[in-house]
Amino acid sequence: MERDYLYRAKSEIQELYIISKINIGEGMVSKPHGGKLVKRLMSEKAKERTLEEKNSYIRISISERAALDLENIAYGIYSPLDGFLREDDLISVLNDMHLSDGLAWTIPIVLDVNEGNINFTEGDEILLCYNELPIAKMDVDNIYKYNKKEYAQKVFKTTDINHPGVANTYKMGDYLIGGDIKLINEIPNKFSKYTLRPEDTRKLFKKNTWKTIVAFQTRNVPHLGHEYLQKSALTFVDGLFINPVLGKKKKGDYKDEVILKAYETLFKHYYPKDSAVLATVRYEMRYAGPREAIHHAIMRKNFGCTHFIVGRDHAGVGNYYGPYEAQEIFKNFPDLGITPMFFKEFFYCKKCKGIVNEKICPHPMEDREYFSGTKIRNMIVEGKEPPEYFMRKEVYETIMSFENPFVGDE
Repeated sequence: MERDYLYRAKSEIQELYIISKINIGEGMVSKPHGGKLVKRLMSEKAKERTLEEKNSYIRISISERAALDLENIAYGIYSPLDGFLREDDLISVLNDMHLSDGLAWTIPIVLDVNEGNINFTEGDEILLCYNELPIAKMDVDNIYKYNKKEYAQKVFKTTDINHPGVANTYKMGDYLIGGDIKLINEIPNKFSKYTLRPEDTRKLFKKNTWKTIVAFQTRNVPHLGHEYLQKSALTFVDGLFINPVLGKKKKGDYKDEVILKAYETLFKHYYPKDSAVLATVRYEMRYAGPREAIHHAIMRKNFGCTHFIVGRDHAGVGNYYGPYEAQEIFKNFPDLGITPMFFKEFFYCKKCKGIVNEKICPHPMEDREYFSGTKIRNMIVEGKEPPEYFMRKEVYETIMSFENPFVGDE
């Protein structure tokens, strides 16, 4: 009888969950976006031949962002992309948030170049190099101009130069080149032990017999609000995939090594070993709010996740987007192939004596302590331990073990 009761209780919870517009789904590791996991790695034999002949190729220098994008294309994190966007796809992404073949895609993955560096033509094969290291060979299918102001407005919903994504757009070259790539080398990765590719995660999820996996993206150290959100989502699926973003960040963000060590500490003390996985993705944030929320969901779909947590102001910066705009955009993508999990903002209620949200807490604002990344960051800067309802003591001590845990001026 006890087992029957528990089964009924679980069923009722799941029914409530579905009513709240978060579809649990049929329960299987998600198919890659577009149906096939892309793999664009040059064979060892071809790599050896290409490097021997490298002086016969036209070479262009690329940014760290482009090098990371190449890596994400090559390992299928950006499936179905085989390379950088051609003009027809860029126009379609900007105007319709879909590729020209109709598949959902919201963030332009493009390679920019200055006019003075275009010493090649469409149809050429070129080498893309980062700090003189050949990263990839590219078939140049398309060389085209674009309007930076239009690009910024459509991707970031603003042309304000104070928006980091807009500022980066205006620094880009005046031309874009599109075409397929083959990866030769990766840029150095000091966090390789934390790195898993979509092929790896899919095998791991299968080994763990997880049929439903919820992904959580982060670029911050964990506070109690994050933990509560993650564990709330984990209640309804088989496994939790915490996927910190490593790469260039804005001033004041936590350093990569701090984020990883903080999560290691949290995993050690507060997560069951068979229910959560920590692995990184190297990616430069665009801070594109709603559009980037969809992009992040697609990336985790390619990792094999079936669900994706979308919290308040996902991928936002400043006051450029509404607090739940990144959740609302998912209404336009009902067939995305990964189920978003939406959560209201959590806070600590002094009367409830626990972490709650506005849907379940009846008490006034003066009883609420909101999780503020800025507030917690200021406490850490001042050497003050955050209250126990804000951050785990062990996590705080891990952060404080670093002389300077924050990204500074570059």
